[in-house]
Amino acid sequence: MSDIDPITGLPKDLGVIETISKEKQLIRIRTVKRRYGKIMTLVEGFDSSVDVKALSKQLKSKLACGGTQKNGVIELQGDQKSRVVDVLANLGYPREGIDAK
Repeated sequence: MSDIDPITGLPKDLGVIETISKEKQLIRIRTVKRRYGKIMTLVEGFDSSVDVKALSKQLKSKLACGGTQKNGVIELQGDQKSRVVDVLANLGYPREGIDAK
């Protein structure tokens, strides 16, 4: 028998909590210039319910770029702003909640 979520009263197998948490987040995407003029794309603003390490691995794989995650911020090599918005939208994050400057 599946466990019942105490907050929603629905089975945990449905994944409703993950969907609700994705809809309420405001994710900021910006670029910064690092040493030697290299551009880095920073993705930040995730809740504690999101596994940032796994999400960074997915982004790096889908965008075919290098990067890391530090203190809840995902750093990607290169100017990836528009591509990150598309990938996050495909992963279930609403486009209205993504702020790409």
